[in-house]
Amino acid sequence: MWLMTGNGLASLKTRALRRRVWYSLSMLERSVVDLTIRHVDEIRSERLCLVISRIVCKILKRLRSPFLRRVEELGSDLAERVSRIAVGWGYTEASAWRRDMGFVKYLGVTATNSGRWG
Repeated sequence: MWLMTGNGLASLKTRALRRRVWYSLSMLERSVVDLTIRHVDEIRSERLCLVISRIVCKILKRLRSPFLRRVEELGSDLAERVSRIAVGWGYTEASAWRRDMGFVKYLGVTATNSGRWG
């Protein structure tokens, strides 16, 4: 994964700084990323990889637009409901709909544009 390199983390940090997300992290999280960028070419330690991946997930989550966050939130709620109903009718494959991000985004955009859900 390219984010688990010093250069990948540096480019993510640049994006986070530009979008004003960087300082929403704790000082400890920022320090871990800065030290990793400065002293590590490629992360090999499992523990460091776990810590960095949690921080990276936090940054990437905050980099998403508010509209996309709302769409995914609404869509996942609706996908959960629709999936539960379909499974209740005996269509067991419908349980995978909850994790299908295309379906989740479709439901979220449709619900957002209809104006009834948010």
